[in-house]
Amino acid sequence: MADTSLPLQLPDPGRSNRRVGVVLAIVAVGMVGMAFAAVPLYQIFCKVTGFGGTPQISAENPKGVIAREMKVRFDVNVENVLPWTVKPAAPVTDQIGRVDTVNYIATNNSDKPMTGQAVFNVVPERAGAYFNKIECFCFTEQTLQPGETVEMPIVFFVDPDLDDNPELNTIKEITLSYTFYASDSEGS
Repeated sequence: MADTSLPLQLPDPGRSNRRVGVVLAIVAVGMVGMAFAAVPLYQIFCKVTGFGGTPQISAENPKGVIAREMKVRFDVNVENVLPWTVKPAAPVTDQIGRVDTVNYIATNNSDKPMTGQAVFNVVPERAGAYFNKIECFCFTEQTLQPGETVEMPIVFFVDPDLDDNPELNTIKEITLSYTFYASDSEGS
């Protein structure tokens, strides 16, 4: 027969609720932290892998030049709120691995200093991992004074390793595209 003289002990519901609340708060803080970290982590991933047509950044071309030629076209788009006119560079056809320099020409059409930034990608996207920039105006914000026109250089090369990728054997042309947008910096 069971002893019924001892009262049944129930767990403290307040303690259990606090534990659930702490766990949920930690999960919420972790999710907010991951949301802030997602953009920089994705940018790092794209830069390392060339994903999404993201060109690589290089100090030089250590791999040399090969006989295969590649045409590089240049494209530009300017956000409506940025009163700039930007003319892309003329296309370049050169041997893969050869370092080339081209210039975009930008003019501030407003009556006040304007700061802009350019974002870029490469088409076809599969070629992004092989497109290397040594110098580019897109690495920093650009401030143009009222009516000012400037040359904006890009120094680049196509990595000769592109020729070793059988999926890219039919690629004869790469397009480097920039989109200029107004920056939130002072001067805009």
